Amino acid sequence: MSNLSSPPSRLGPSDQFARSLRDLRISVTDRCNFRCVYCMPKEVFGSDYAFLDRREILNFEEIARAARVFAGLGVEKIRLTGGEPLVRRNLEQLIGQLASIPGLDLTLTTNGSLLQRKAEPLKAAGLRRITVSLDSMDDAVFRRMNDVDFPVTRVLDGIAAAAAAGLTPIKINTVVKRGENENEILPLARHFRGSGHILRFIEYMDVGHTNGWRMDDVVTAREIIETIGREFPLEPLDPNYAGEVAERWRYRDGAGEIGVIASVTQAFCSGCTRLRLSTEGKLYTCLFATTGHDLRTLLRGGASDEEIRDWIAAIWSKRGDRYSEIRSSNTVRTPKIEMSYIGG
Repeated sequence: MSNLSSPPSRLGPSDQFARSLRDLRISVTDRCNFRCVYCMPKEVFGSDYAFLDRREILNFEEIARAARVFAGLGVEKIRLTGGEPLVRRNLEQLIGQLASIPGLDLTLTTNGSLLQRKAEPLKAAGLRRITVSLDSMDDAVFRRMNDVDFPVTRVLDGIAAAAAAGLTPIKINTVVKRGENENEILPLARHFRGSGHILRFIEYMDVGHTNGWRMDDVVTAREIIETIGREFPLEPLDPNYAGEVAERWRYRDGAGEIGVIASVTQAFCSGCTRLRLSTEGKLYTCLFATTGHDLRTLLRGGASDEEIRDWIAAIWSKRGDRYSEIRSSNTVRTPKIEMSYIGG
């Protein structure tokens, strides 16, 4: 294993475990056009569900201002999430504002449903890379999991459009849930092997409190690697950078690489450098947080950039989150913020 060090960046705060602030995830909408069983199940997020009013949501200028403050604190990467970020109207305008911030790696995670017509405008606005969530190659399984009868072919067409537009390398994220799509591991590996795209499998997580999570539903990273390795021999790769959450593997015949994110069985809290900004402007220091910190009031209340910077630095310096390392039956039952609210 090679020696790793964080890339050079602006001086910023460290938390209680000496973790630096490097990554910001911004949820641009709490709405989504899918009702995936592990994220926004239809029995909770039905037709009568009360989503945020437009006045509650941060506008693009507020998001861009916050991003510039975060960049001054050492943030080097911003990922736009949702909900489904591409349902936010005129998102290209926000991307253009964020892309103008020097030294920032700007990317986005999408379910791919709108990507075929959005890929070129996103690239033209300044988006660099993209991650697409795709849980099955089997159309029946995919329609069942997104629970809105959306065909898998349209997501695959979106991936092709993103590649043609130059939003590369494309990462494909698959959440594996036992009893739902564990039989899709090999079909996905076969399809994307040799494509130049990076397929990543994610252990089913206990995010929020509406997805009915049980440990029995988790297909472990080890099982996933063993399943693929029996057909396509694999060997481990070094991380690309310190704190990378995905464990990297490559096909021994040179047909590319895959990743596994073992957030349940192999916690990576010790290297977590992420902060999350929700749609209506609350900061969350962990994906499994129970409460947030109100940034919107500062943005709309006349606070200066310096005051906002100091407020963010104080929050980060007090951060002691390590949920996945201390996960227990008690913590699993604790109500947590929904993943659809603060992004994955």
